[in-house]
Amino acid sequence: MCNHFHILLEVPPRRSEGLHDLGEFMKGLLQRFTQWFNRTQARSGRLWEDRFKSVIVEDGIAAKTMAAYIDLNPVRAGIVKDPADYRWSSYGEAVGGGPKGEGRTARAGLVRALRAHVGGRADAGSWKSGVEREYRMFLMENAVERSEKSQGAAGGTRSKVKRKGISKADLESERARGGGIPVGKVLRCRIRYFTDGAVIGSRTFVDEAFRKSHDRFGSRRKDGARRPRGAASPMAGVLWTFRDLRVGIS
Repeated sequence: MCNHFHILLEVPPRRSEGLHDLGEFMKGLLQRFTQWFNRTQARSGRLWEDRFKSVIVEDGIAAKTMAAYIDLNPVRAGIVKDPADYRWSSYGEAVGGGPKGEGRTARAGLVRALRAHVGGRADAGSWKSGVEREYRMFLMENAVERSEKSQGAAGGTRSKVKRKGISKADLESERARGGGIPVGKVLRCRIRYFTDGAVIGSRTFVDEAFRKSHDRFGSRRKDGARRPRGAASPMAGVLWTFRDLRVGIS
């Protein structure tokens, strides 16, 4: 179910304190939308695949990587070839939106993801000052289709698409227009750390989050930062996570 929609949410006064908690707010929002949708479509049952999840992400490479991971989802799913063509994403809205409203908000959010750690102004006006070009190349470098060659039954070779995306020729065209920013294979994978990691950032950032919530853990755990594993292992040493995911990482 698409998670981009507009709905008026009436929150009773006795539950208004829940607005200060993102999890409680989203719980109420999704429940009410499900009730409305089921009523209007004459259906029953669950509408959303999973519960709402939130992850604390540090400014800098963690925020930049997370933003790109989300904006590349429609490319990996084969919905679009160019992430800018998917209007229900931050990047699609930033590129296709007008100077006001959601387009401006999306641009400001991506500026913050790429510039907040160096003191850059997180406003839409900074979008054209290098951020737009940098983020596009960051995305396109990691949107290339991946295929695997195997031996065919008749003795020839056949190619099987492992990850949908753009062609290498399209990437070269993008580079010719603006230059590329190489990143690891992490953005080409669906990785649980980006939804279940709880806190993502530098080792210092994750450990600080752990210290603030140390009372929620047993006495055996002394620190918070954990190295990513599996498909996320290229991030090890650069990004750290709160949870040590050992099974079904990618």
